[in-house]
Amino acid sequence: MTQETEQDAPAETEPQEQDRSLPARAVRRRRAPKQDPLLVADVATARTAVEEIAQPGHIGEGHRVEVEEDRLVIHLFECTLPGYRGWNWFASLARAPRSKTVTVCEVGLLPGEDALLAPEWVPWSDRVSAEEKAQEEQDREDADEQDTDQPGADEQEADQRDADQPGAEPLAAQDATAQDATAQEESRQEEPEQEEPAGGPEGERS
Repeated sequence: MTQETEQDAPAETEPQEQDRSLPARAVRRRRAPKQDPLLVADVATARTAVEEIAQPGHIGEGHRVEVEEDRLVIHLFECTLPGYRGWNWFASLARAPRSKTVTVCEVGLLPGEDALLAPEWVPWSDRVSAEEKAQEEQDREDADEQDTDQPGADEQEADQRDADQPGAEPLAAQDATAQDATAQEESRQEEPEQEEPAGGPEGERS
């Protein structure tokens, strides 16, 4: 019994020793992009591109550059357009490796940290209060009651159902046809019977 216990004990500790011996994975760190002096210095190209979408009077004096990637920078200009406090016009510039040609990639308008933004959209189901939900439900019930109490509502619904059926004649047309047939039958019953002449057919020949 003692030998078995001594042999089993090391077996329980083997997985822990294996876990400790596993090599730690190397964590890759993203290299910071290099600043491109040619793109950073080309403010004129960036401002000219922004002027294609904005009036010169709406472009302020504030300017800064953000490096996105190697050979890719963003020029930001202050926006003085009314209602856009804290926003910036931007133009992204890039160039190919070993090339001195600057290319405008994109222009537009971006919000800054203190930009005036619209409030976050909230669904109607979250905005509506309990009182408004109860009022809407009451209005719906009142509308259903008015439709039920309206005279002739059932007949109108029946006519509509009959009209929706293919080849079916509307109920109003059926009623009119039945009334015409009844009137014709009554008129025939009211006509007086013609009396035969005295003597019958023989009297006429004499």
